[in-house]
Amino acid sequence: MFPEYDIIVVGAGHAGCEAAAAAANLGSKVLLVTMNMQTIAQMSCNPAMGGIAKGQIVREIDALGGYSGIVTDMSMIQFRMLNVSKGPAMWSPRAQSDRMLFAGKWREMLENTPNVDFYQDAVNGLVVKDGKVCGVKTGLGHDIKSKAVVLTNGTFLNGVIHIGEKNFGGGRAAEKAATGITEQLVSLGFESKRLKTGTPPRIDGRSLDYSKMEEQKGDEEIVGFSFLDLERIKPDQQRSCWITYTNDKVHELLKSGFDKSPMYQGRIQGSGPRYCPSIEDKINRFAERDRHQLFVEPEGFNTVEIYVNGFSTSLAEDIQIQALRLVPGFENCRMFRPGYAIEYDYFPPTQLKFTLETKLIKNLFFAGQINGTTGYEEAACQGLMAGINAHQNARELEPFVLKRSEAYIGVLIDDLINKGTDEPYRMFTSRAEFRTLLRQDNADLRLTEKSYRIGLASQERMDKVLLKRNAVEQIKEIIKNLSLEPEDANEMLESVHSSPLVSRQKTEQVLRRPNVSLKDMVKAIPKIKMALENFDIFSIEQAEIQIKYDTYIEKEKELVAKMSQLEDLHIPDNFNYDKLVSLSNEARQKFTKIKPQTLGQASRISGVNPSDVQILMVYMGR
Repeated sequence: MFPEYDIIVVGAGHAGCEAAAAAANLGSKVLLVTMNMQTIAQMSCNPAMGGIAKGQIVREIDALGGYSGIVTDMSMIQFRMLNVSKGPAMWSPRAQSDRMLFAGKWREMLENTPNVDFYQDAVNGLVVKDGKVCGVKTGLGHDIKSKAVVLTNGTFLNGVIHIGEKNFGGGRAAEKAATGITEQLVSLGFESKRLKTGTPPRIDGRSLDYSKMEEQKGDEEIVGFSFLDLERIKPDQQRSCWITYTNDKVHELLKSGFDKSPMYQGRIQGSGPRYCPSIEDKINRFAERDRHQLFVEPEGFNTVEIYVNGFSTSLAEDIQIQALRLVPGFENCRMFRPGYAIEYDYFPPTQLKFTLETKLIKNLFFAGQINGTTGYEEAACQGLMAGINAHQNARELEPFVLKRSEAYIGVLIDDLINKGTDEPYRMFTSRAEFRTLLRQDNADLRLTEKSYRIGLASQERMDKVLLKRNAVEQIKEIIKNLSLEPEDANEMLESVHSSPLVSRQKTEQVLRRPNVSLKDMVKAIPKIKMALENFDIFSIEQAEIQIKYDTYIEKEKELVAKMSQLEDLHIPDNFNYDKLVSLSNEARQKFTKIKPQTLGQASRISGVNPSDVQILMVYMGR
């Protein structure tokens, strides 16, 4: 019934979709297996993409040739660039999506991708021979052969849903859990643990009083996520979100339900996401706060359904609705479905290589929540990298790995492999030591050429990068050589509260001032407008960032160069750490378990001291 595939991807969430698309676009014959064809690319929780650090990841996925940025741009109902009051390293795009349109566009793009086949069935086991995966076993009794398998099971592995004192098996509301895979992997020597996450209740927007809330509109300029030229929503077509707050009465009512809460009665064993806690967790951990912010977010253009961001909960249904009705604007709210917590299996990611291939079983890859991460963006980028490397493995080609200094994706995978995680891992800008280099605006300049070389990023993308790179250098040269007289610039400088010029000065020097932007200079100074009239806004912005922050950028590049010296010192795969008697016991155990490939990786393993790395370095030097 089935041919032999190059790659089988199990699960069609964000990780699975990116994995299937990447492997297929590289030329592999891919089968995407999902338990429900109607929930491909489902936004299980918040109908939004991007945000702080997450937005950088989506732009990196796009720069590499993934689909998440394109789909988001084609389905957004609101766009905002976060942190614009800070430096460009902190700017993070975020889009509110139309939930149904998002999933529909993803499926449409996958169906239009040659080499992707679909099959609706449960996968309850793997075919493993001689330490190598050879295919999957399905619930309908099929053994389907492949050269590699990518597991992207999300929250479905032995998933259990909790609502108050009720609990039942499930991987998502109204969908059954996946069984069999965890048990088989554990029997093969893998370690598994439990995590939990949650989602808020969904509300009928017709029952809300928005006059009691603060309106949050989208940006007047919609940059989007994809570096391709796409038709995006117009600013005046955006849907507003709204902000309201909990209060003491809400908190007291929520506390009255703690005696039936699965979290406080010990029925949930897995750790929850620290940075996206449930509402009961918030009022318990932050007892000194008399209110918590709630974001009231529409689910799409053509639905009245509302997502209450900030009110994730597993409390009993009657407590949820009573508490919500004490929130300003929610006095008469009607609930579509209650919030719930879900507990599921994951596999500590220290069991993986940098390619996301497992160390125990060759050609088996894990991506997404199975690795202990949380968030669509974190899942999607892992799926992309696993899909690429599954293809590379099947073709016996070089692995494709991104360093910490090259991408947030590199930071995420490096953190997972070296440090593992005991709670759902979420990306933040603070996790990246080279964030001045890893900006959202330059993801194409950093990554597209790398992806183009392996055959994933298209010629169109590469041509756009070359044009942008050339344009930026031309703009920088113009700004470097162009001088401004006081009469050219002083009116603009006064408008931004910057000191006026008293004599001629190079445009480059004026641009370095804190309150001065090249965009303002183009608008206000005719000679600059004329000099740059043939350049697009993105090239102008990129040139400005490189000019204004060149000192910081160069410092980070120097640091990267120093760090790369350790990355170039490779450790043999079969290295025996027991012969290094001076190593601490913890370092010896961690090195033996993780098997670092370089001294740089060894230095980043949790629990390893600098002295342990020095001992290893001295021995390697011998």
